[in-house]
Amino acid sequence: MPSPAACAGQFTSRQRFFSAASLAQQQQQDTQLQDEYSDAGHPEAQSRTFRVREPFVLENGAALRDVQVAYTTYGSLNAARDNAIVVCHALTGHSLVHQWWDAIVGPDWTDKYFLVCANILGSCYGTTGPTSVDPSTGRPYGATFPAVTVRDAVRLQKLLLQQELGVRQVQSVIGGSLGGMQTLEWAFHGLEPSTSRPDESFVKSFVAIACNSHHTAWQIGVSEVQRQAIYMDPRFQDGHYDPADPPHSGLALARQIAMISYRTHAAYRDRYGRRVVEDDAATALRPTRVPQHPRFDVQSYLHYQGQKFLSRFDVNAYLTLTHLMDTHDVGRGRGGVARALSTLHQPALVIGVDSDVLYPLAEQQELAEALPNATFHGIASPHGHDGFLLEQDAIAFLLSSTLAVSCASCSAQRYKVTVFEQPWTNTLQVRAIAPFH
Repeated sequence: MPSPAACAGQFTSRQRFFSAASLAQQQQQDTQLQDEYSDAGHPEAQSRTFRVREPFVLENGAALRDVQVAYTTYGSLNAARDNAIVVCHALTGHSLVHQWWDAIVGPDWTDKYFLVCANILGSCYGTTGPTSVDPSTGRPYGATFPAVTVRDAVRLQKLLLQQELGVRQVQSVIGGSLGGMQTLEWAFHGLEPSTSRPDESFVKSFVAIACNSHHTAWQIGVSEVQRQAIYMDPRFQDGHYDPADPPHSGLALARQIAMISYRTHAAYRDRYGRRVVEDDAATALRPTRVPQHPRFDVQSYLHYQGQKFLSRFDVNAYLTLTHLMDTHDVGRGRGGVARALSTLHQPALVIGVDSDVLYPLAEQQELAEALPNATFHGIASPHGHDGFLLEQDAIAFLLSSTLAVSCASCSAQRYKVTVFEQPWTNTLQVRAIAPFH
């Protein structure tokens, strides 16, 4: 799969910014300080690039030429071309599902379904975005890349399925966080008849995880603080920065802010407490820190996460996608959120994480209430928003029961489903799913 140099760290050795003396210690900590992605391989992953033949017109009227989409498939499309499942990734993700949701690309899934994941429009993992070359100038778009929306991204993915892959019907669309926002937009495309079954919708069902019907002031605010961290880096230069000297300080700080919002107070307390570290690798990242001040373990973790992110993501792509998330509003141009959601009659599964502070569980509950044919589950997890990535077994368990997958990978672990003591409403039973210990 094509990947610009700015994002190549995900597929090659990670870039390091540590002193030689502390490198061994950092390598020892690596397994404890992973972010949500791995470097695992997969025997069935097939990564390709789809090139759109015609100019792609965006919601705002701008047209992108020579658009390409990086995508990965797992399994095989059946003769009826109706066993596809679309998987949508989150903000800094890519199309290699096995590196972040490997629980849903095992043989239980690929023997039955044809799974497709496309890198989102505006990203930097092979799909057209700010690091791509603008055919009108011969130079990378950079800061001139046009504003794109979740709807733009989903329309582009639909072109991939219909023009490139020949999919006639999608059994389900699955995604968490930004991926969940995409699933909702996919559901509106699902109102269109299937090309093979005119009496049925193109998208038969959808699964929205750890997301909501529209980006709220809270989520926009969290994104804006991250963007301001980038803007304040003197190397940013209004987005026209030197690719050889990008605003890494701003992007690293933005990532640190994000990592706080992705986890929880309890998770940080239990994992790091007030432990003080002396000679750790991350010390090299802050040479100007006041020597007499103690350095806490959590500081090392955040600085490490910020620096590690630099090797796998582009600054302008990050800005593009955080703005794209802010456009998320299923009610825009559809008569408002309630009216729009009331038109989605396909079976829907809505999943939330009980400790999520970025997209609180109540927002998924509200989403499920507004959908005519939804089932709602809350996952009990200490991991906050990142629970949608880290609680893979629980999510695979819920998905397998919904999509009739045997889920042999789940069979070794039995699950209990309990009702919260204080459900939010009387119309829905809010359930927590957790493994027996």
